[in-house]
Amino acid sequence: MLRYAITSRALFPGDELQRQNALLRQASGWVADGIDLIQLREKDLPAADIAALARKMIEATAGANSPTNILINSRADIAIAAGAHGVHLTARPDELSPDQVRGLYTSANLPAPVITISCHTLDEVARARDNEASAILFAPVFEKVTGDQVVIPGQGLDKLAAACREAFPAPVYALGGVTLDNASSCLAAGASGIAGIRLFHKS
Repeated sequence: MLRYAITSRALFPGDELQRQNALLRQASGWVADGIDLIQLREKDLPAADIAALARKMIEATAGANSPTNILINSRADIAIAAGAHGVHLTARPDELSPDQVRGLYTSANLPAPVITISCHTLDEVARARDNEASAILFAPVFEKVTGDQVVIPGQGLDKLAAACREAFPAPVYALGGVTLDNASSCLAAGASGIAGIRLFHKS
């Protein structure tokens, strides 16, 4: 089962420095555990801070000789500056395309990037597949309750199965309300792995 961890330093207590340090400790644990992908998703931080966190995470993967790849959420410029393994994109039409990201990596003389795309419809899945995404995150699979108690209905396992068929040969990660208890049902539906924010975090 492939595993895709998404960061959120907001899950840790303390001031800004303490939360960032806690996030780095968590990421080091993920690297040691061989989690496949880590998406650095701290959108409210300045670019320089995101790059600094990314570099430390990348150093951890190199030091541990780990297969873990570090991806930066949406910001190809930061990913390239930090030497990250790739970029996570949304399916929004105003987002950079995978081809554009690959071109930027080539221009920077960096290895071909890992590119994941989050999708919510089968049409978005098909576009991500046609654009040769490395992997697709399909969400939300299960019902989610946000911090302000807004309920986001899940699309269900049948829609996940349809997304996996549409995505082939790109692997699909199930995202949204996924737990270790329901992960097996996601795999049975055709997902290659599971993804989440709280799923892998330990406070």
